[in-house]
Amino acid sequence: MRLSILDLIPVRTDQDTAAALAATIALAKRADELGYHRYWVAEHHNMPSVASTNPAVVIGILAAATQRIRVGSGGVMLPNHAPLVVAEQFALLEASAPGRIDLGLGRAPGSDPVISAVLRQSGNTSDVDRFPNNVQDIVALLGVDGASVRMTSGEEYALRGTPKAGSVPDVWLLGSSDYSAALAAALGLPYVFAHHFSGQGTARALELYRSSFQPSGHLDAPRTFLTANAVVADTAAEAEALALPNLQQMARLRSGKPLGPIATVEEAAATEPSDLELGFVEQMRAAWIIGDADQAAAELQGLADRFGVDEVMVSPVGSAREGTPSNSAPARERTIELLAERFPQH
Repeated sequence: MRLSILDLIPVRTDQDTAAALAATIALAKRADELGYHRYWVAEHHNMPSVASTNPAVVIGILAAATQRIRVGSGGVMLPNHAPLVVAEQFALLEASAPGRIDLGLGRAPGSDPVISAVLRQSGNTSDVDRFPNNVQDIVALLGVDGASVRMTSGEEYALRGTPKAGSVPDVWLLGSSDYSAALAAALGLPYVFAHHFSGQGTARALELYRSSFQPSGHLDAPRTFLTANAVVADTAAEAEALALPNLQQMARLRSGKPLGPIATVEEAAATEPSDLELGFVEQMRAAWIIGDADQAAAELQGLADRFGVDEVMVSPVGSAREGTPSNSAPARERTIELLAERFPQH
């Protein structure tokens, strides 16, 4: 089974952005060494615990720091961007690392209404209602032949994401509902369901995608994989301790409380969540992969077998203990090391 990684570039209470980014670069290098298939970064805005605000910039940094692993977006939130700008960015990334770039596209804004309004002021956003058209435009703009625009005069105007593409990135549609599954099937594009969000609706979305898939010039059969939050450690007790800070953070998010950076293990252990938050923690804990290597490997394989996939993208969400160097993420690195031992990638 192939393993891949999804990274939000988490920011702990003992980190600034530079340290969090340094930890992510180190994690990407380790994933490259271990043979992981791809490394995707998310797009979120104005969150104190997430430094992954600009996927294209981060992808360029990570592609330059690695040798063979595919690097991509999980994903670019298309309503925040003009399709031509996205095509230009990823055409250049593909030119810099041929055959290693993935462009995952999502329909959600990845932000709150205030941030969406601020982004619209730049004039470089797109209408969410035009999402299907914008996806097709990006695919065409990235192609070797580019796209064409018909002028009011009737003349054709050639338009390309880059002057002369030697190769093109793989374009994926991402989603957490049936909408993107149906669209990916109709367009003949690969599709990823965000199973790590809640663990709900996965079977329905994948069945819809597979059963209605239409072969295209990009893909002749359905192609998909799963995402899952994971914390793996040398002992199950240590994994539970390392997972608690992120579980509490997500519980605060769901209960509408103000968010801060990710707590350390010690800070999380000293926190007294409300009954509502505890309920959210228990609910999410059931959907995450948390344990020692044998437990995690069994759960991961079970997940892949259940949904009929041969690739799982893990989001390593373990925090750190106090005194950990701020530019490192040993719990996240240990997670991917232990999984690679159980599922050798070379």
